[in-house]
Amino acid sequence: MGMELKLQMRQTQRLVMTPMLQQAIKLLPMTRLELIQAIRMELQENPLLEELDQEAEELAERAAAESSPETQSQEPQVEPGKEQMFEEQAALPEKKTEVKDEMDWDAYFQNDVYEGRTGEGYAEFPSLENTLRQKEGLEEHLMWQLNLAALTDDERRLGEMIIGNINAEGYLVEPMDALAAQAGVTVEDIEDALALIQSFDPPGVAARDLKECLLLQVYANRFKGTMVEALVQNHLEELDERNYKKLAKILDVEVEDIIDSVKTIREFDPKPGLIYNPEETVYITPDLYVVKVDNDYQVYLNDEDIPRLRVNSYYQSILRDKSKDKSETREYLEDKFRSALWMIKSIEQRRQTMLKVGRSIVKFQREFLEQGINYLKPLILKDVADDIGMHESTISRVTTNKYIHTPQGLFELKFFFHSSVGSYLGSDMSSVRVKEMIRLICKEEDPSKPYTDDQIVKILQAKNVKIARRTVTKYRKELQIPSTSKRKRIFL
Repeated sequence: MGMELKLQMRQTQRLVMTPMLQQAIKLLPMTRLELIQAIRMELQENPLLEELDQEAEELAERAAAESSPETQSQEPQVEPGKEQMFEEQAALPEKKTEVKDEMDWDAYFQNDVYEGRTGEGYAEFPSLENTLRQKEGLEEHLMWQLNLAALTDDERRLGEMIIGNINAEGYLVEPMDALAAQAGVTVEDIEDALALIQSFDPPGVAARDLKECLLLQVYANRFKGTMVEALVQNHLEELDERNYKKLAKILDVEVEDIIDSVKTIREFDPKPGLIYNPEETVYITPDLYVVKVDNDYQVYLNDEDIPRLRVNSYYQSILRDKSKDKSETREYLEDKFRSALWMIKSIEQRRQTMLKVGRSIVKFQREFLEQGINYLKPLILKDVADDIGMHESTISRVTTNKYIHTPQGLFELKFFFHSSVGSYLGSDMSSVRVKEMIRLICKEEDPSKPYTDDQIVKILQAKNVKIARRTVTKYRKELQIPSTSKRKRIFL
């Protein structure tokens, strides 16, 4: 069978990702902080880009306004014959006013030292950086205790290794045999070092699981040999089920004794490390603002702290000069000029896309803005994409890690996109609204007789919500609401 080569022309469609399109797509999912960092980096790398100084621009506009003919015609006129008097006054020596200087400038500037003198009597004050105190973390707290308790170099070395493998909650995350192999010692040596660390504050630190963590606190609080130790040591799973009558029968004690011991156990800290590693409050700056003006809602973009860019006029003049021959310098400037334009246009495209998405969401969720979460409508990415004439992937990117401030509070843009749940009245309900209903049902239930998922389904059906039990279970777990048995309270 012979083989031959042929040339064929074929017409196909494909998307060509131009550099500008790639940059625009890259900027869309960025947070405000990431965008600011990207702009700052581009300003450093591209000499043709410069930040537009808003204050300087306002001063220039003000100076231009003051130097206008209308402003100049309003300037006060000097009476004839007084020009000489003003010139003579200007020629007179300036009279100095003595002001008592209460600041010890010699001590501040260390003049004694700078002028070659000994500086005797000078009291040096600490710098501002040295007066700032950083809050002590768990690792620092444990290292401080180790330095006081370690008697040998090996104890200190193994202790440092264990402390370095304790997570923020205070648990040892690395297996003992792995630590022993890494340190080149036996498992018994590591266990001895672990026992030392577990004796440190806070009680329960360096435990390998919840049971060990609670037992360490049992011993630290002198409950060894009591009902508290017995429950933690042998019946932790039964405690989780809250079947206190069963436990009382197994241990041959009164239910009240079990309840008293449980109250004590509840005072223990299951995550002792968080005392020194607290979750810091993160303040969110919204990307969009929704403001009600008259009877309409307006969407505004938050451009605060985002640098405004422009192309440097000096380099523009060089590029306009066509008389110069092509050179590596000119090619470099042309490349940077294109990059600068792409950056400026990509940022503006990001701004306009965010505004379009924000306005579309406001249009769909007007009832929510007026009356709250019970009036939130089901919404998917395709709805907004069709409304503003963009692709769903673009909507997904631009709503990632973006926040909008509304009359109902601060929300992530993704919050407004969710599935629907059927209703017996015909119109679908938002899944967010149904979750809120489940949360309120569980909140208002009798703690001694919490609702089962089947009972919650019936309650929701009475409120015209068409929902299956498995969906209620799914939503309950997403809300981190425990099961019926774990919500049950025998004592309050």
